[in-house]
Amino acid sequence: MKIAIVGGKVIDGTGSPWFYSNVYVSYGVISKIGLEWDEKPEAVIDASELMIAPGFIDMHGHSDVSLLVNPFAESKIIQGVTTEVIGQCGYSLAPINDWSAEYLRKTLPDHVKGHIVIDWRTMAQYIERLQRDGISINVVPFIGHGTVRMNVLRFEHRSPTKEELDEMKRYVKEGMEAGAFGLSTGLIYPPSSYAKTDEIVELCRVVSRYGGMYATHIRGESDTLLEAVKEAIEIGERSGCRVEISHFKASGKMNWGKTEITCKMVEEARKRGIEVTFDFYPYTASSTGLDVLIPEWAQEGGVDAMLGRLRDPETKKKIRKYMEERVKKGHYIDKEVYDIVRITDFSPDRSIQGKTVADISKDWKLDPYETVFELLLRSDGRVGIIIHGMHEEDLLRVMKHPVSCIGSDSSCSAPYGPLSQTRPHPRAYGTFTRVLGYYSRERRVLTLEEAVRKMTSAPANRLRLLDRGLIREGFAAD
Repeated sequence: MKIAIVGGKVIDGTGSPWFYSNVYVSYGVISKIGLEWDEKPEAVIDASELMIAPGFIDMHGHSDVSLLVNPFAESKIIQGVTTEVIGQCGYSLAPINDWSAEYLRKTLPDHVKGHIVIDWRTMAQYIERLQRDGISINVVPFIGHGTVRMNVLRFEHRSPTKEELDEMKRYVKEGMEAGAFGLSTGLIYPPSSYAKTDEIVELCRVVSRYGGMYATHIRGESDTLLEAVKEAIEIGERSGCRVEISHFKASGKMNWGKTEITCKMVEEARKRGIEVTFDFYPYTASSTGLDVLIPEWAQEGGVDAMLGRLRDPETKKKIRKYMEERVKKGHYIDKEVYDIVRITDFSPDRSIQGKTVADISKDWKLDPYETVFELLLRSDGRVGIIIHGMHEEDLLRVMKHPVSCIGSDSSCSAPYGPLSQTRPHPRAYGTFTRVLGYYSRERRVLTLEEAVRKMTSAPANRLRLLDRGLIREGFAAD
């Protein structure tokens, strides 16, 4: 279809000042930028008093499952997102084997169970499934390190043998050849967290041969933040892989202000020729699973093993002691945190969604620790939470940094059907609009042109998407 978009202010994605122009599109491709067009348009869109920008790229998303449940991705589209990076934080739906496929079936969130048939194994088959179902956004798939490790080692807390590492490399190689853009890790989440640095370096060397990227939820975003950023840079340096540090932040009061150091660490690495970049979401609250409060050793063997340990009185005492010791060290899990840990997904009783752990503790007449244990036990380990643990000063420093771009860290959602059953973090619907509206138009932290650059050409360049991210003739008209 031939379309003329007329009378708008063009923000072209480069960061340059806006300009008035018409944009002409032929069959999904920008054919001309200018005031006149030789072709006769089949449709005219009046963009007067509006901005014309490239489709936004969500640099860090989690719609791997939700796109299979609802392909329309309304929560992304209404923000202007037309491309999403999936397979993040070490978790991807491919490549898998029979064992991991069964594990995925068992651990799918309750609100999507029954809506997905896992009929693929390879990355190529997963991509074909998305194409066959039809989805409203483009996806940039990554291979989850945790998924690959689970295929080979399940949830064993040890290093792989040479033969096992070779098998992991084979999964990565096949995934890259099928169209994956890189490897992701979630180094606070088992089984990805069981990997030592050398293991990740070896897998990233495979990724590097295909020109791919290493995207990492680093090993610690709070009290071990500096060591974790150092490890991410080391992996890039040793493997030759470019590095994207996901949702760059400093969590917990004791760590506020450390982004000044971590930003300098990234800058120094770039001076040495290591391509390190990072993304962020525009909120001071994070979102994850409640099991993140449980020690790593107690999660070895998977969810069922963790729940078994919580049911054992003696082991539960050890888990509680671990949590109490973190309180004494000033970690963000302290007495007050239970007032700022809010439940977003609890399928046994949707009425507690939106309540804090402190609220539920009072209702259930339990102390906060026992409440955490009960929530996990009653839900088979599947509890979604929001934690308010960051300071806006760190967020603004990251936002203004020239190498940052924007990632929602969310899956697509919808106000109807299965995806409406949870109460997601506001970033699911508001990441890109919050940057444009609150931080750009209202507070002027970023110019509109710079904000759009961080949503378009910046992520397109680091992903090596050669025909997206700019209003330019010959580029895709997302």
